Amino acid sequence: MEPILQIAGLTKTYPGGLTALDDVHLDIHKGEIFALLGPNGAGKTTLIGAVCGLVRPSGGTIRAFGEDLSRNWRAARAKIGLVPQELSTDMFEEVGRSVAYSRGLFGLAPDPARMEEILRSLSLWDKRKEQIRALSGGMKRRVLIAKALAHDPQLLFLDEPTAGVDVELRRDMWRLIGAMRERGVTIILTTHYIEEAEEMADRVGVIRHGKILMVDDKAAMMARLGRTEAVISLPVSLEDIPVSLAGYPVTLSGNGKQLVYRGGDGSGKGKAEVAALTKALTLAGIDYDGIDIHESSLEDIFVDLVEQRNGGTA
Repeated sequence: MEPILQIAGLTKTYPGGLTALDDVHLDIHKGEIFALLGPNGAGKTTLIGAVCGLVRPSGGTIRAFGEDLSRNWRAARAKIGLVPQELSTDMFEEVGRSVAYSRGLFGLAPDPARMEEILRSLSLWDKRKEQIRALSGGMKRRVLIAKALAHDPQLLFLDEPTAGVDVELRRDMWRLIGAMRERGVTIILTTHYIEEAEEMADRVGVIRHGKILMVDDKAAMMARLGRTEAVISLPVSLEDIPVSLAGYPVTLSGNGKQLVYRGGDGSGKGKAEVAALTKALTLAGIDYDGIDIHESSLEDIFVDLVEQRNGGTA
């Protein structure tokens, strides 16, 4: 099946020489949730802007729904929704009118029932007669989400949708994303809350300095790049690692009172090796009084990957 979005060789260089996107290749599949992770200034918002017609690329191609955006932008854009990072809307407009207007911009007939459904799903129905400027920051972000959903897009971009918002909105947002996914909407999100990507995304891409460092299924990425770390506390200090433990990836720390294991591959191998390590300690007559085991999260993998590609600094 042809991807719903195909990006090939995409570049963007601004006057002055800043390269925001550098030969980006990316395919997005229908119905998936794709998380694009990267530090500030990595190119995430520029990439979204290029697809949504807000940024003119310097080179490369973008195809959405089989249409070349450089030739038939309007047809494809009508199927794309965007929740921008910045709060930008007509602050003196009423909530309900603003959302309905967004639907009309795409040439769709008024649909009061659909507007009510969207507003209620975002707890905005009771605010529909209020001017946007009178709302709290969290409610204003809900309005942006409602406006993006007004024309029932098939591909939805969420640029840092929960940055700086309250816990209730974050919870409502992820519940709404789940509902949209069930309806077949394809979702691309950027987020600083990597645990959200770990919870929701099917695939993850990592971008830095305008380059895509990696794209993979979330589970496959965690299995390939994940690690197990175990800190074994010892009641008596060791001067050296015993010969019987030479086959394990362990080091000494804490003045010889901690044996640190770092290994595995995210598939459970690490836990099995830690279990074998404790048996080896017992056979060697070495006591231990505590074990602290940590499995890599998606955030750990992201930080490690970005540091490796940046010469060891984040």
